[in-house]
Amino acid sequence: MEFLKSLGIEGINPGTSTGCRHFESKESISSFTPSDGKKIATVGTTTREQYEHVVAEAEKAFKVWREMPAPQRGDIVRQIGEKLREYKEPLGKLVTYEMGKIYQEGLGEVQEMIDICDFAVGQSRMLYGKTMHSERPQHRMYEQWHPLGIVGIISAFNFPVAVWSWNAMIAAVCGNVMIWKGSEKTPLCGVAVQKIVAKVLKENNLPEGIFNLVTGDREVGEWMTEDHRIPLISATGSTRMGREVGKTVASRLGKTILELGGNNAIIISENADIEMAIRATVFGAVGTCGQRCTSTRRLIIHESVYDQVKERLMNIYENITIGDPLDEDTLVGPMIDEGAVENMQKALEAIKEQGGEVIYGGEVLDEDGFYVRPALAEVENDYDIVQQETFAPILYLIKYETQEEAMVMHNGVKQGLSSSMFTLNMREAEKFLSAAGSDCGIANINIGTSGAEIGGAFGGEKETGGGRESGSDAWKAYMRRQTNTINWGDSLPLAQGIDFDV
Repeated sequence: MEFLKSLGIEGINPGTSTGCRHFESKESISSFTPSDGKKIATVGTTTREQYEHVVAEAEKAFKVWREMPAPQRGDIVRQIGEKLREYKEPLGKLVTYEMGKIYQEGLGEVQEMIDICDFAVGQSRMLYGKTMHSERPQHRMYEQWHPLGIVGIISAFNFPVAVWSWNAMIAAVCGNVMIWKGSEKTPLCGVAVQKIVAKVLKENNLPEGIFNLVTGDREVGEWMTEDHRIPLISATGSTRMGREVGKTVASRLGKTILELGGNNAIIISENADIEMAIRATVFGAVGTCGQRCTSTRRLIIHESVYDQVKERLMNIYENITIGDPLDEDTLVGPMIDEGAVENMQKALEAIKEQGGEVIYGGEVLDEDGFYVRPALAEVENDYDIVQQETFAPILYLIKYETQEEAMVMHNGVKQGLSSSMFTLNMREAEKFLSAAGSDCGIANINIGTSGAEIGGAFGGEKETGGGRESGSDAWKAYMRRQTNTINWGDSLPLAQGIDFDV
């Protein structure tokens, strides 16, 4: 396919690189498109020897990169953004072809990369510290921020390029260098992005070890999490994975940014704009075939509008186009692989066993690829299966009477990523956003749970991990804080008025 060639993707691709320097490997993994299950290409996996070389190159590059003024680092990120604009269409197609999200979402993911580059360029001139009044005369006290060193990024299949950029672009302007391990389910996306970034490094005669790529299974990720030379690990994935990463990195007193599971709910009030709520719900529930961490999983509906909402959803679900994600008319593409389809089927069986009812969809479609029909189910919030995050297009419908009851159900799960309420009542909205309201890291009024903008800090609470990426002051997670005091006088007064004459 032409878009693969334009990105430099070949039949056999190296999966380990420092800038433009690639390393061949005898071992490899194959990438398959979920649209028809066919093999796309192979990617070499990183050996332990290659990993050690990558870390050594990253350490060397850091000594150069950290000395560049932050605005100059920002200009390199600006150039990366320009290169991504140039390759937006083919890279968007690759995301769609290898991951399975529809083409519009693939383009949107690359646009997120471009947007975060733009954001990071501005951030490069705003790495602010504070000045403070010293209690000692003729002293100046302030704080400043320094880069950490190597930032390890472990990303998931569902956003195979955007989440890397959220971390890498901010970390880069802060003066760090990066080692990226993408998902073994979408390795070609990592190869393509690395090639794009390497062009910018080469054009600016920069060290190759600023942006690095490693490829492989869980073992490669474990090398990173156990490595004391990598002070920060940013990992996106399941809560189970996050527990392991958090425990391992904490044991060496390293830092983590963890973006883990979501069990996101929308509350639809009797005071809602129902049509607006329905549109947001469908996009959140079936977009990316339910495989976003911000996908809408639970719909908590006021009893007075429950039947109306249910009927509208049934009608819309019956007309959703499912098929080839590169087809512009498709709204729902395939799931990532056979294992994901099987997990969905197990969840649907659990719904029935626990007393719920699947009222629409859930079938596996008899086509090449991993296609399913998005499902609607009537359940109670306390069912075990509803308490879990199933990475699939299953939307749970739950009825409520009062806002207090809705909030108890809304917050009554272990995850805490994204949340929404649809209401035109100011008091309901403000209560949802108050300290007594949503316990999630993201809380919205009259927009859905998916589609976060890069200007705000992204992340969640509880078992979602508590990390923050992208906008606001998330840059601080990629830096170390240093407090400085300068004595510009000719005496040595001590703090707290201590008298210590020698």
